Amino acid sequence: MNDHEHTVGSGLSATLGGIARTLQAEPDVESTLAAIVKAALDHVPGAEYAGVSLIEPGGRVRTVAPTAAVVSTIDDLQYETQQGPCLDAIAERQIFRTGDLTSESRWPQFTPKAAETGVRSMLVYRLFVTDQTLGTLNLYARARDAFGDQADDDGRLFATHAAIALAGAQTEARLHVAVENRDVIGMAKGILMQHHDIDAVGAFRLLVESSQTTNIKLLDVAAWVVEHRREL
Repeated sequence: MNDHEHTVGSGLSATLGGIARTLQAEPDVESTLAAIVKAALDHVPGAEYAGVSLIEPGGRVRTVAPTAAVVSTIDDLQYETQQGPCLDAIAERQIFRTGDLTSESRWPQFTPKAAETGVRSMLVYRLFVTDQTLGTLNLYARARDAFGDQADDDGRLFATHAAIALAGAQTEARLHVAVENRDVIGMAKGILMQHHDIDAVGAFRLLVESSQTTNIKLLDVAAWVVEHRREL
C-alpha cells in the first residue's frame, strides 16, 4: 500500500468509526434509520436520495426513512410488481447496481415505470447481521451511471455499520416493549390480587382464562384490567 492509499484508507476508517458511533447513539429504531439514510447521502459518492426497505415480522417489506417522495414512489413500484433491486437484494443476498433504468432489462415490469420518475441509477445493499437479513439500504440518483466502484466499496462498508446499528436498535426496542408488557401484566395481577383477595398465581390464572375465553391477547386483557380497575 502506498502513502496515498494509506491516507485514504485511514480517512475512510476514521469516517466509518465516527458514523458507527453516531448511529449507535440514536435512541430508537426510527432515529437510527433516519441517521442511516442521512449518513449514506453524506458519505456515499453519487447518492441523491436514500431510504431503507425494512423487513417486518411476517415477511412484509415496507419503506422507512425516505429522504424524498420519489424514494417511496419507486419502492412502491417494486412492491406492486414484485420486481426490483431491493427485493432481489433481500432474496439473493447480494448488492445490486444499475446505471440506467431506461435500458435495464433485469426487471421488465418495474424499470419502465421507475424510469418515469426521472431516477436513472440505483445502488442497493442488503442490511444483515450473521444470517439475518434486516432489509436493504437503497440509494438513488438522477444521473446515469452515478455509482462507480468507489461508491460500491464505500457503501458496502457503510452498510455493515448501519446493519449492526439497526440490529442493536431493534433489539433494544424489543427489550423495552418486553419490559413494558411485563409491567402491565404485573399491574393487572396486583389489581386482581387485591380485588379478589387471591395470590399472584391465582391472579395470573384469571388473566389467562379470560384471554382464552374471550380470544383476546393476554397483554390486551391485562391492559383492560388496568384501565378499568375502578369498575371491577
